[in-house]
This record gives sequence, C-alpha cells and structure tokens, in this order.
Amino acid sequence: MAKRKPVQPASTSHTVPHYPSAGLLRRLGALLYDYLVVISLLIIAGFIGMGVAHLLLATGAATLPEGKDASWLLTSPIYSAWLAFIICGFYTWFWTRAGQTVGMRAWRLRIQNADGSNIRITQALIRLATAAFG
Repeated sequence: MAKRKPVQPASTSHTVPHYPSAGLLRRLGALLYDYLVVISLLIIAGFIGMGVAHLLLATGAATLPEGKDASWLLTSPIYSAWLAFIICGFYTWFWTRAGQTVGMRAWRLRIQNADGSNIRITQALIRLATAAFG
C-alpha cells in the first residue's frame, strides 16, 4: 500500500497580481487623448474667465489701463491659478474616481494602489506636483 501524503492547508495570504508596466507609446497615446480633453476644458474655462472679466468691468469692480481691453485682465495670476485648478481638477477627479482618465481608458491604462484600490486625493496631487516640477 502506498503512503498517502498529508493534505497541506491552503495559503490564506492574498497575493497581489503583478501587472506589466505600460510602454512608452501607450502612455504617449493616452497623454495625447487627455491633452485634447484638457484643451477643450481650458476653452470652456477661458469663456468663463472672459465672462467674469466683463462682469467685473461692467460693475466697476475692475478698471483697465489706458489702451487695454478686457483680455488684459486674463493676464493676472488669478486667471492662471484658475486654469491650473481646472487641469489639476480634471486629473484628480478621474484618477480618484475611476483610476483612469478618458485617454487612459481608450489605451487601457489604469492607476491604482498595490492592493487594486483607486489612489487617494493626496496621491493624485503628489503625482501632479512631481509631473509639473519634474
């Protein structure tokens, strides 16, 4: 009679699946798609900024130097911060909600933590800061 091997209990530890890193072409493709979406958002934000500039001029809350038009108000740091907020808001919203932007979804890329969960807002802001400042 052959000796039977004892049955070993199944391992209860969960192994995290390892996904391969995306290639350069896929990342650049997703970046191009996202640029198109971000540019359209910046156009809409520009319309809103121009409307606010005209509103400030109409109410007398802002004045223009001699020879300047309403677009001169859009050279302020406040307007630049508004546009930066739109860009950061776009990426933060999509990365924390679904782990993918529109371009990333088209190219089947995803940002996630090691356990498969979506990244947190602080992680998204850190990614944006390192992308902006190298």
